[in-house]
Amino acid sequence: MTVSAKGSGPVHKGMRRREFLATGAATIGLGITGFPSILRAAPENVKIGLVHPVTGFVAFSGTQCRAGAQMAIEDINAAGGIKSLGGAKLEGVLGDSQSKPEIGAAEVAKMTEAGVHGIVAGYSSAISLATSQEAAKTNTPHVVDVGVSDEIVNRGLKNTFRFAPGYGKVAQIAVPNLDTINKGAGSPAKTAMIVHEESLFGTGTAKLLSAELPKIGIEVIDVIKHANPTRDFTNIVLQIKAKNPDLIIPANYYNEYVLFARTLRQQQVKAKGIYSVLGGAASNYQFVAQFPEAAEQIMDCNHWFNPKSDLALQRKKAAEAKGLVYTYEVFLAYNAVAFLADAIERAKSTEKEAVIAALAGSTWDQHGMPYGPTKIDEHGQNTGAQPVNTQVLKKMIEVIYPKEFASADAVFPMTA
Repeated sequence: MTVSAKGSGPVHKGMRRREFLATGAATIGLGITGFPSILRAAPENVKIGLVHPVTGFVAFSGTQCRAGAQMAIEDINAAGGIKSLGGAKLEGVLGDSQSKPEIGAAEVAKMTEAGVHGIVAGYSSAISLATSQEAAKTNTPHVVDVGVSDEIVNRGLKNTFRFAPGYGKVAQIAVPNLDTINKGAGSPAKTAMIVHEESLFGTGTAKLLSAELPKIGIEVIDVIKHANPTRDFTNIVLQIKAKNPDLIIPANYYNEYVLFARTLRQQQVKAKGIYSVLGGAASNYQFVAQFPEAAEQIMDCNHWFNPKSDLALQRKKAAEAKGLVYTYEVFLAYNAVAFLADAIERAKSTEKEAVIAALAGSTWDQHGMPYGPTKIDEHGQNTGAQPVNTQVLKKMIEVIYPKEFASADAVFPMTA
């Protein structure tokens, strides 16, 4: 017996070369038929960068965002992944902005260098500004989950999209709704004080409201800014108590909102209403469960799911089964991922320009939100998105406006 070239195995003297080659080919053919999964390459994962503040002063909200985004990835993969790409699975690439815009941008830079196919970020407006700007350098598709500053989508970045409303749209709806509530009660509210956190979100919201409230006959007698974090609201609340406004309007993140509301109650501040605009805790089941007396009858104009949508209620149930509080961070981040995944599905590609074009032309409707038809404008903003008004009533968060989504009537002035 002689030995063939390396790796060919033994060749018997009586076997001609053409007979050996024929036999080998037949053997290989049998191998292909018998073990197709070994030789057929699986589709490449679609990598989605998730950049959220899971440490730092807004860590609660950032962690909620991450959980909602990961839920969407799990659900999409369980339903077959990206079918137009052969069932490619979504893979979340995790980044922690540490509640700092510059670190969020650095996380995006690392992800784009590693070849992620899209970014979902970054909860706060300041972080979202930084992450989207960084993603624009490589034209990587970027979907903002929560950040409400309209500056995010008004800078001409073709890679940046936001499915939820910004604070311009929120203020546009919040002020007329407040006017309707006030006039329905005989217009008892004539003055207001605004208390806001110091970043882009709170400052921008306070500026808009200061301009809009006088148009409905409500005088803004003071605007008070506070730092992030703030651990004592006593001095601010005593100022409010001294000036005695009819309305108190908070615009701050979760921890500060909770402490502010609790201090208002402890100091026995009497107001006709607490009316949040994008309040960090007012539309949050955790706040209501932990501090029901402080939360009772607070109104908010904020992101919220459609309480009459079976899809929204199914997702809420699934989130709670995982031990999550179903906050707006959870469902907005879920929708941001699903919105991006739908675009990749329709693009039939992870090529950046194709995905961006699919996002711009989206009519996606599997969101469970109280929105009109999805329509993305030239800035990347979904013009069909809108907030709703909620109110805490008997330890429940109820939708009070618009009427087609309402689960209860507004209680105003406060009776608690």
